[in-house]
Amino acid sequence: MLRHFDHVTIVVRDLAAARHFFGLLGFVEDKAVLISGPQFADYMGVEGLEADHVTLVLAGATPRLEVQLLHYRHPDPLPEPAMDNLARVGFNHICFAVDDLEATVARLQAGGVELRNAVMEFHHRKLVFLRGPEGITVELAEWKGAAAP
Repeated sequence: MLRHFDHVTIVVRDLAAARHFFGLLGFVEDKAVLISGPQFADYMGVEGLEADHVTLVLAGATPRLEVQLLHYRHPDPLPEPAMDNLARVGFNHICFAVDDLEATVARLQAGGVELRNAVMEFHHRKLVFLRGPEGITVELAEWKGAAAP
């Protein structure tokens, strides 16, 4: 039986920019290690793997919520030419719930984060897409009224 969402891992070329982005969202660094060798290469299915593995945690979240960043030293990461296109097959986006969407958006924009669209209301939520590290899409949701989880 599943218990809860544990983590998402994002491959990044610019580790500093990714740390900054998720830091603005409230994530703090928990661990940073170099992974390499046959055990990790076999597990990931990536021959010759050598990568910085940074674990970020959302401060105060229960249950624990992690974003893991992978910065490949070897091999070179493969570009995803359709990363910005949400009609592609596969991973689409990740969404985080917030208490006050407008205040959060203002703080993020002041920190250099770009919005992908205007805020909209849908299914008892105010929503907005952000342009995240490496062009991934991150969504924020503010739940309204009785529908709030």
